[in-house]
Amino acid sequence: MATQRISGRVQSGSGAGAIPRPYVTVTIYEVSGEGPRDRGSARADADGRFTVDVSIDSTPSILYANSYVETGVQLMTVIGPEIRPSIVINELTTVAAGFSMAQFAVGSVLAGTSRGLRIAAGMNDNLVSPVDGTPAEVMLRSPNADQTTSLRMLRMLGNLLAGCVRQVPGVPERVRELAPDPNGDPAVNTFRVVVNIALNPTRNVAGLYTLAQEMEIYLPRLEELPYAWALAVKVHDSGSPDYMFGGPANIAFDADGYAWVANNVIQGTPNSASCIMVLKPDGRPARGENGGPTSPVFGGGIFGVGFGIAVAPNRHVWVGNFGWGDPDTQYPEDGTVSELYRDGEPVSPSTGYGAGTDRVQGVAADAEGNIWLASFGNDALVVFPRGDSTRPVRYPDTIGTAGPVGTFGIAPAEPGTAWVTYSGGLGWPAEDQAPSHVCKFRLTSDGRLERTLDLEIGSVTKGVALDSRGNAWIASGGDDTVYMVSPDGSRVSAFTGGGISGPWSVAVDGNDDVWVANFGPMGPIHDFTSASITKLAGLRPPEGHQTGDVLSGEYGYPLWSAGEQVLLPDGTPLYGEKGPPCYNPLMRMTSVTIDQAGNIWAVNNWKPNFATDFDPCSGNPGGDGIVIFVGLAAPPPPRL
Repeated sequence: MATQRISGRVQSGSGAGAIPRPYVTVTIYEVSGEGPRDRGSARADADGRFTVDVSIDSTPSILYANSYVETGVQLMTVIGPEIRPSIVINELTTVAAGFSMAQFAVGSVLAGTSRGLRIAAGMNDNLVSPVDGTPAEVMLRSPNADQTTSLRMLRMLGNLLAGCVRQVPGVPERVRELAPDPNGDPAVNTFRVVVNIALNPTRNVAGLYTLAQEMEIYLPRLEELPYAWALAVKVHDSGSPDYMFGGPANIAFDADGYAWVANNVIQGTPNSASCIMVLKPDGRPARGENGGPTSPVFGGGIFGVGFGIAVAPNRHVWVGNFGWGDPDTQYPEDGTVSELYRDGEPVSPSTGYGAGTDRVQGVAADAEGNIWLASFGNDALVVFPRGDSTRPVRYPDTIGTAGPVGTFGIAPAEPGTAWVTYSGGLGWPAEDQAPSHVCKFRLTSDGRLERTLDLEIGSVTKGVALDSRGNAWIASGGDDTVYMVSPDGSRVSAFTGGGISGPWSVAVDGNDDVWVANFGPMGPIHDFTSASITKLAGLRPPEGHQTGDVLSGEYGYPLWSAGEQVLLPDGTPLYGEKGPPCYNPLMRMTSVTIDQAGNIWAVNNWKPNFATDFDPCSGNPGGDGIVIFVGLAAPPPPRL
């Protein structure tokens, strides 16, 4: 086995003003599912510098560096899946490690799946550079920098730890008390402080903010008290300056952790886009590595994709073509569906599959490879058995049969069954809205769709997701409510508050907690400038809470501007040079999706101002990019 060398420095602060932490021990660990494995250690010199000979060639997982500089003061740097010849260990690298690895922290060490750890390491590098211990380039430039508060929040948390590292009297004890472990005991050390903040961002916000103000190591700092210590990274590079994000609507992750993103419109117009985007697990555009896709992806009939996108067990990607803008020119002619290989090349013809579908919204693939399609335009449910588009199965059998309307969201349940929502319309104008329903269907052995449950519920019901016991959680935008329906439909519970406003969809994490994407109120008078994601307690609520309780504070987890307006990837303002400036990096969302590291990807589907955006032929609706909340959720079980 070859030996490789990692050199670096343990310090407080960064750059010329950094103070070394001398004579401390640095250990390099490799992480596995069982926990960390010591791969080499060394003692730092008087200037905090160290060199560790690491007994490893490569790793399918990740490496990290750990150092205890004082009692209760643990600093960490995530090295990642590749050896880095030089690293820095300081407060900022510890903040990045604590947030990115929050779902893999077992006490003060790391353990977990290789896939999840590698995804988390990529997100770590979006926050801080392990090489020099300064904010990562991603944080220093648009669409982050001062277009969001995350960079300043990152520095503020670094200042919080600096008071511990430099042993400011009273600060270390107080910090550990304000960021306690889940059992309520003070955090054992600074790394655990960061993990606890990441897992419970609304606890003791004001107290932590006050302590962080006592140090001015990392500047400029956060100037106003945040609602929550939730760190987020915004991404909006589609891979092509000519095809920017314009209303990302939903995300499906593939087996490699790549995010396939449904995209509604051409940015700055109401017209249907002819592509979807694919992002790597760290949010950068896919570039065709290892036989994968190159973003943006075209062909196969992609045109005005709506809410529907799914990855099947055979790794084929399915999207529903809905259509936006002028109905005479911008809707798919026959209401089509597109199928792609895992490398983004089309399987379906250039016109897509026309199989009795019309303006498809939700798309889902079940464990058997059946493709479920919510045909919104003709109120139908269509299934391609085992992905075979030549043998479509429809419910109802005859178009125009009376029943619930506006087929929208789909959540596969046990093999051959699925929950389906009927929204009754898109939600505006209200007078055109029909009653909303949730139904359950099964695909029979003789090739029919049988409806086994039908409940009228809520108002403008759209996204639906299932927890581990088969309960359906339903986003009901018209009454600002999330409903939970038992598997047999006999029990219905309703939950509100915590920033829930016009919820469009939900996601269930690995702890069965529920995350809500808030679209906000519809209508020309509404400018939704308070967008946030909401967390509801699921089947295993924390002590003192019940299922459905809000766990994300009164307002949810928002993302504000630190003073700069939102800019598109080409540097122009969100609404154009003549439009009003926008200071809302988190916009109207239609979905939240959780990756295998517990990061929550919230899509900016629609711009905040409905009056400016809405006109179907001249509006400017498509939101900009995706906001990734780092390490917030328990990773869901992988489906593929």
